[in-house]
Amino acid sequence: MKLMKRIFLIQCIMLCLVDGAKAQFTITGKIEYERKVNIYAQMAEMDNTDWFEKIKAQVPKFSSTYFDLVFDSTRSIYKPGRAVEVSGILKMFGGGPAMENVIYTDFNAKKVTANKKVYEQKFLVQDSMRKIDWVIKDEIRTIANYKCHKAVSKICDSVYVVAFYTEDIVVSGGPEMFGGLPGMIMELAIPRLHTTWVADKVEVAQPAETDFAIPEKGKKVNEAELGETVRSSFKDWGKLAPRNIWWTVL
Repeated sequence: MKLMKRIFLIQCIMLCLVDGAKAQFTITGKIEYERKVNIYAQMAEMDNTDWFEKIKAQVPKFSSTYFDLVFDSTRSIYKPGRAVEVSGILKMFGGGPAMENVIYTDFNAKKVTANKKVYEQKFLVQDSMRKIDWVIKDEIRTIANYKCHKAVSKICDSVYVVAFYTEDIVVSGGPEMFGGLPGMIMELAIPRLHTTWVADKVEVAQPAETDFAIPEKGKKVNEAELGETVRSSFKDWGKLAPRNIWWTVL
């Protein structure tokens, strides 16, 4: 009898939580992120910047591209969003090798499938969800009308990452392969890449099954194998090699 009462109590609590989530929290929808790259800062890292100084006045300081994250309570897919014209110098340095990333995450299975193009070669990355050791900070800001909390971490041993996540979207996801926080990442900054991802709008809707389709073309690898391939490819790139490796292993 006591066991039955406990089960009934748990069921009541779960129903209340579900009702509360429907009333107060976002559990399905689509987020548009603006990814902004500081081109001037990237150029300053090169050994010879004389040629860039000559054309600097013709190049905007920032390059923006857009990505969509479609999600429900069990999965998400991150992919290129609305098109913007990127050409010439902007295409070479403003976009980055991650412009065409499509990343599907299965939260229940804790698995990730990512379709990535590294210059002319395509890869299909299949691996476990990335484990990131986040440290929660006190700072709070509002992003796309959602209250967000700050968290920091590192990737590739030394690359500092700053995130702002909201507990009002009860999905532990975010742009690229970032997640693992108690809510959705609405802003992400990687200072070493001079790049930010910021949610500019959220559409609350039930995604269609076709929204989660991912292209399965490319060489099948896991994250470690992709990292080895990329490091080998960029070994002669000098100072630019680390940045291109970090872009790729995002």
